[in-house]
Amino acid sequence: MRIHVPDNLSGGLIQACCSRRGFLRTSMFAGVASALATSKLSLAFADDRPIPPGDGLPGHGKAKRAIFIYLAGGPSHLDLWDPKPGRPTGGPFVPVKTPIPGVVLGQHLPKTAARMLDFALIRSMTSKEGNHSRARTLIHTGYPPEATVKHPTMGSSLSAEIAPADFELPNFITVGPAQDGPAFLGVKHAPFVTTNPLKKPDNMEYHNAVGKDRVERRLDLLKDMQEGFAASHGERVTAGQDEMFAKAKRLMDSPLRQAFDLDSEKPKLREAYGKDRFGQGVLMARRLAEAGVSCTEVVLGGWDTHDDNFNRVEALSAQLDAALSTLLADLADRGMLDSTLVACFGEFGRTPKINARGGRDHWAKSWSAVVAGGGVMGGQVIGETDADGMEPTIRPVTVADLHASIWHAFGVDPWTEYTANERPILLTPKEGRVVTELFV
Repeated sequence: MRIHVPDNLSGGLIQACCSRRGFLRTSMFAGVASALATSKLSLAFADDRPIPPGDGLPGHGKAKRAIFIYLAGGPSHLDLWDPKPGRPTGGPFVPVKTPIPGVVLGQHLPKTAARMLDFALIRSMTSKEGNHSRARTLIHTGYPPEATVKHPTMGSSLSAEIAPADFELPNFITVGPAQDGPAFLGVKHAPFVTTNPLKKPDNMEYHNAVGKDRVERRLDLLKDMQEGFAASHGERVTAGQDEMFAKAKRLMDSPLRQAFDLDSEKPKLREAYGKDRFGQGVLMARRLAEAGVSCTEVVLGGWDTHDDNFNRVEALSAQLDAALSTLLADLADRGMLDSTLVACFGEFGRTPKINARGGRDHWAKSWSAVVAGGGVMGGQVIGETDADGMEPTIRPVTVADLHASIWHAFGVDPWTEYTANERPILLTPKEGRVVTELFV
């Protein structure tokens, strides 16, 4: 059904699709929003701050860990999340129905479509970055690249903001090619990268010729040498290296490292995720989340479909469909979905117009993102694009808005301030606003 809900609790209304369950929840929270807008607890701050997390807003702090699925290269929103059947831009695919009347997904996402009640679909993502490198940095950090400062990727920021400092596993893990890094947060919050989930990461066991005791004696000697060097050159010179060794040692000694070993999973479940590297990477992400890792990003590349778009999208969608749908079901079955925020996105969309090579080119003006769990209300569509998918016509959502919403789910003020290069740096740009519809 199509309803109208409050836009950022400001009193304005936007249009959204949702299930009957979602309609009842939205109606309830709309009343709360109306009361808040006229009370002393009004969220319209005088300095025009983004809506900060707080107990007065649904979804505040419900997320305890994150799994990001990054579709590198920019997937076609029209062929996956925002089909336009019957339009010249629609292409040859026949959309599949979801449990929500009138809402369809791309032909090759039938399993994900069947789980639409588990996630919210933002169809009105928009940005100004149509270059891969710049757009990749934007979606990962919330900021476009700057000459004067590098911003940390979201996983590194989550490691800094919510993760226990002495956790035995890395607090941020990337399965696949590493994307942006920790920037001024330092090596302590850098991603631990494993490129092949089909085998355990290298060097996690003590070498047979050395053994644990000898390694520990060597580390003690290194510590003495480091202390002497730090005394004459400053502790900051050795701090990053010391932390790297300490993290590696904790990982090698921890029984939690078995989270990287997929052999203990039931063959049927491994098959459901997909036996390819991406599917097994998403399964590993679930295992890591279950072990307590704050953020895992799994990368599926190949979406830069300037030519042969439809065959390539079909093959890639088969991998995405199996892994994403199984992840949502698996988290729900384990009672983890409500505390695990899942987000699936690329760096932009692709042109509605099909080029002469049967491909679609870069398109940042309109694209889509999927968000589930962590207090997000599933079974709804937020925003809308025009008849050809060219640009948002209802409820545009920026990357800064998406980041502010993720921080809200984790109970972290999106305007948390760091200092880098002797200047204040915010987690989320000032223009970022929580997409409150995600949580009502």
